[in-house]
Amino acid sequence: MSKKAIEGLQPEIIWQRFYEISQIPRPSKKEEKILDYLRKFAKEHNLEMKEDDIHNIVIKVPATKGYENAPTVVVQGHVDMVCEKNKGTEHDFDNDPIKLVRDGDWMAAEGTTLGADNGIGVAAGLALVTDESVTHGSVELLCTVDEETGLTGANNLGKNLLEGKTLLNLDSEEDGAF
Repeated sequence: MSKKAIEGLQPEIIWQRFYEISQIPRPSKKEEKILDYLRKFAKEHNLEMKEDDIHNIVIKVPATKGYENAPTVVVQGHVDMVCEKNKGTEHDFDNDPIKLVRDGDWMAAEGTTLGADNGIGVAAGLALVTDESVTHGSVELLCTVDEETGLTGANNLGKNLLEGKTLLNLDSEEDGAF
């Protein structure tokens, strides 16, 4: 069902990005494929990109016209996912895409974890920086590695990687928590 699972969901651009991310294997400590996707994304959108020694990526997005003097905001999500599958499910997290399914009002995966932690956060960040209807100051989209097994990317963030002084973490564990 995968691609059909996102049909009609709004905002469409976020769900499209989440679908793309769900097709890329991204277990903790094996994030090469999703990092390649982000590098390609930045290049295709003519956005400046920086990468530190541990492979955290920052995609820099210029301010929209009229917001050039607004402070830079860092929008952060992590690229790895928890990789669990139901008993009897054949799935290779190193090579297989996640099969998305709709379950009423819920998005789920067929026999595996969904990867919405934090794939949906990264998808929202990518949507934000490419949606021309959104006005903003400069944005730094920070995509950290290996959150699920020890916050390795966040704890070893490269010095001078970021300019922004305000950070919005898109990975939350509680409904309504900001």
